[in-house]
Amino acid sequence: MSRQMKPDLRVAAASPSFCEHPVLCDELLQRFPQAKLNRSLVRLEGAALIDFLRDSDVAIVGLEHMTAEVIDALPDLKIVSKLGTGVDMIDGVALARRNIRFGWRAGANALSIAELVIGFAIVALRHMGALNITMRAGGDTRHRMGRLLSGRVFGLHGFGHIGQTVARLLQPFDCRVIACDVADRAAASQELGVEMVTFDELLERSEVLSIHIPLFPATRDLYGAATLARLRPDAVLINTARGELVDEAALLDRLRREPRFAACADVFRSEPAFQSPLFGESNFFGTPHIGGSAYEARLAMGRIAIEGIFDNFVPVPGRHPFD
Repeated sequence: MSRQMKPDLRVAAASPSFCEHPVLCDELLQRFPQAKLNRSLVRLEGAALIDFLRDSDVAIVGLEHMTAEVIDALPDLKIVSKLGTGVDMIDGVALARRNIRFGWRAGANALSIAELVIGFAIVALRHMGALNITMRAGGDTRHRMGRLLSGRVFGLHGFGHIGQTVARLLQPFDCRVIACDVADRAAASQELGVEMVTFDELLERSEVLSIHIPLFPATRDLYGAATLARLRPDAVLINTARGELVDEAALLDRLRREPRFAACADVFRSEPAFQSPLFGESNFFGTPHIGGSAYEARLAMGRIAIEGIFDNFVPVPGRHPFD
């Protein structure tokens, strides 16, 4: 990485998540008084994103899709700085081809997402979502027995920053934590008392399984009908990573056929997911992509995005984070 100290850069913050935070706006404007802010707080895509970023040297983006078409339509663009850790909406090949630098750092929202995972696990194991619906309708809430999180076999698919933070938060619950990762996580697993297992073992043994892997062509729809069928009939599946990792039609079918099975998701294939049929199932609980929506996490991510204007690198396709 290298630091580029250029206070005359023309900066445009497209991310509504950045621009809705007054502290972040103030801190950006202190460094770049002429910075352009997306005051509409609407996520911009395609032509609207191009129009907003036109004539800018730096783009601060969150969930906006920086496709090759968008990047190539911005001849002045020199730096893309990322709010958040997911890079599946950024075309790393196009950045590299144009020699555009990328500001990015992993782990800023790990605690925020990890706490949500713990909350999801308890909600599902104790049937809190279903019982809340029943109570609101004045129905009979008796005879719905839940399970403790304590003592469960808790599986983590992906053992990077977020997975390791989940493992730390689980320590007081005395869970048997197992994890699967393509990277060598021996040091972290030994430190945290986590057993590294194969993907097959993860599916077969997990009572709660939380997904923490990136979205790539090889992982898209990884949790399809065949994979879901291998989970325990009373398993809880949690997805706070990317919606496209799970085949939602297959998940809906499993939820309907197996009432003991439960799922929680903070991410969906199409967002906002107000019309998703998953919300019609009492054994499903969902939230609107709030994993990083804790004040402390948003502030940390936004400051990393500002720092990314100065501390950045030319991405190499096939190398982390674009591997």
